[in-house]
Amino acid sequence: MRIVIADDSVLMLERLQKMLSLIDNVEVLGVYRNGTDALAGLKTFSPDLAILDNKMPGLNGVDIIREVRKENHTIKLMLLTFYSDLIYQKQAMEAGADYFFSKSDDFEKIPELIDQLKKIDVIRNR
Repeated sequence: MRIVIADDSVLMLERLQKMLSLIDNVEVLGVYRNGTDALAGLKTFSPDLAILDNKMPGLNGVDIIREVRKENHTIKLMLLTFYSDLIYQKQAMEAGADYFFSKSDDFEKIPELIDQLKKIDVIRNR
């Protein structure tokens, strides 16, 4: 599974990269600290999954999701944020996010989701 991650926190990027490195058959194609670069990376690499922070310099995660969905409906998009209020979740889902995870409550669920997505992809490609 090919993944792009974007977060303005170096610590969060390091945690995500470490977590993803422990999952078989996962390749991190790009790591970005702002939304503008993240959107460019998504267009360049066309990954299977993008994990996006909501609050970043340049474009925020919801803005990126809106832009990606104008052209691409196959990339799975996850908004990963400390701002887990329902208003943010609603904005993300209306923009076209596939998943909304709280950094404080759902972070450890990411590997399980990736494993599920890999299984779906294997079944689809048989």
